[in-house]
Parts: sequence; structure tokens; C-alpha cells
Amino acid sequence: MRIRIISVGQVKKASPFYSLFSTYHKRMQWDVDSVEIDARKFSDQDAQADKILEQLQGGYVVALDERGKTLGSMEFADKISQLQMDNLTPVHFIIGGADGLTKAVRQRADFLMSFGKQTWPHQLVRVMLMEQIYRSQQILAGHPYHRE
Repeated sequence: MRIRIISVGQVKKASPFYSLFSTYHKRMQWDVDSVEIDARKFSDQDAQADKILEQLQGGYVVALDERGKTLGSMEFADKISQLQMDNLTPVHFIIGGADGLTKAVRQRADFLMSFGKQTWPHQLVRVMLMEQIYRSQQILAGHPYHRE
């Protein structure tokens, strides 16, 4: 399984968010890479959207957005499994910046997903997403990491 996480903003290597993200990333057996779009270089939301859209080549696009569907861990794993079976890779996950995602990015997405109605910092969303990807990997492998 090939997964790309595309996010606006940077996570400094000295931050606890970077450490947590790296912990889950090192555990992954799937091919997961992360692309950061520097919000300082692309401070205009439309410029950020253009840079995001440039990153999307083939595969399936999931945009994290408050308007999206909230999935439980098992539902998320089922979604990943179905994408694998349908050979829809890479799966691109998009995390917006402080102002969220533009309409153009949301329209390009194949699926809108939400981590709830609350607003989360992009650094934390990256960690939450990586943990859920790792959890899905473990669920699909039959590993007891996830408990229902």
C-alpha cells in the first residue's frame, strides 16, 4: 500500500509532534511518505491549493475537512482495504493550513474525511492521521493493536 500525506505547514524536528509522527512512521510496513507545503512560501490560500493539486498524480484523494465524514477506526481500515483491493494507490491524504482547504481542493477530493467538528492544529492532525493509518495496517494484518 502506498500512502502520501500532503500537509500545509511544517513540523519542526525538535517538536513532540515530529517525534510522535516519526514513531508511527518507523513502525509502518506500508510505503508512507509525507510532503510539507511551506505556508510561509505559499501564504495565499489559492497558492497553497495550487501546490497541493500539483502533488496529486493518480490514485485516490482524501481531504481532511470538517465537512467530511467521521469514520471509526474499523471503518477507516475497511476504507483502506477497499482502496487496496481496487488498486487505487497511492492514497493521498490532504491536511490544510490555518484557513483550511479551498473549494477547488475539496472538489478534487474523492472523499472528505473529518476528525470531528473541532478544529485541530495541523501538527496534531498529522500525528492522529499517521496513528490511524498505522492502526489500519495492524487491523488488516490481524494484529491485536486495535481493541473493540
